[in-house]
Amino acid sequence: MDPQSPSPVLFFDTISAYERTEALRAAIELDLFTLVAAGHRTATQLASACQASPRGVRILADYLTILGFLSKRDDQYELTHDSEVFLVRQSPAYLGGTVDFLLTTELRECFHHLTAAVRRGGTAISNEGTISYDNPIWVAFARTMAPLIQLPARLLADMVGGDTQQPLRVLDVAAGHGLFGITVAKRYPQAHITALDWPNVLAVATENARRAGVAERHALRPGSAFDINWGGPYDVVLLTNFLHHFDIPTCEKLAAKAYSSLAPGGRAFTLDFIPEPDRITPPSTAGFALTMLATTAHGDAYTFAEYQQTFAKAGFLRSDFHAMPPTMQQAVVSYKR
Repeated sequence: MDPQSPSPVLFFDTISAYERTEALRAAIELDLFTLVAAGHRTATQLASACQASPRGVRILADYLTILGFLSKRDDQYELTHDSEVFLVRQSPAYLGGTVDFLLTTELRECFHHLTAAVRRGGTAISNEGTISYDNPIWVAFARTMAPLIQLPARLLADMVGGDTQQPLRVLDVAAGHGLFGITVAKRYPQAHITALDWPNVLAVATENARRAGVAERHALRPGSAFDINWGGPYDVVLLTNFLHHFDIPTCEKLAAKAYSSLAPGGRAFTLDFIPEPDRITPPSTAGFALTMLATTAHGDAYTFAEYQQTFAKAGFLRSDFHAMPPTMQQAVVSYKR
């Protein structure tokens, strides 16, 4: 067949992509990957261990092999390296718990109304979508997404640089789980973190700070980032996974608040999904814009040039772009005069 001939494969792969989602969810609920790691390698052994049908487990495990989550030789299943790291329950990088946020009914409902969102130019489920005041969905986010945050938090802490014994005053805006500020606190023993977020979310950040042994250097500033005074002056302001929820004029207001809160020579660290100017590369980053269309009224995945202009308008001297492989995100560091 001519390799240039039209093919329906992309259509069928995309229209049935929900099957991949549900297969992975079923495997996580059955703890299939953990059982393979424990030595249950055949469909019969796995079925006995998870109290399921051998036929059902065999079909599911074969499908997971097709997707690339398992490998198979004869009737024996093995973990891939990615599955061993991210899908075995005992792994510190275990991602199975994230389904409690990523597949929550509220998020899925946003995509069920995507046609309406496209027509409207923003979420069709409510006026504000997931960023409504004190939305409980962010408690679920804070409780479940920690494994995904560990690596970008370490990479962002690396960018702070300088003497690890230097005193640092850090504001963690929309702190959520608090792990970005907490990671800085662990790296810099003289750092003091102020976490700003809604009260119900900050309860999770407090738990994480206590668990990390930095609770005595972790203060809370409960409330909306739009309504309360941010305090200061700070040496570092963290804006992680926050600005993408809003339109550019709102981002400019938040950048101005960051500028006002920083001491001279301070820096604002923005972590986000920042596509190339073409807005289609890299795919895993650029595709986040669709999530914002479905779930927020005005959010987007902004380019570095847009962030550069936003922070310049707020008075920052310059902004530098930082790729963060192997994560899907990027960072912008903006310097106050």
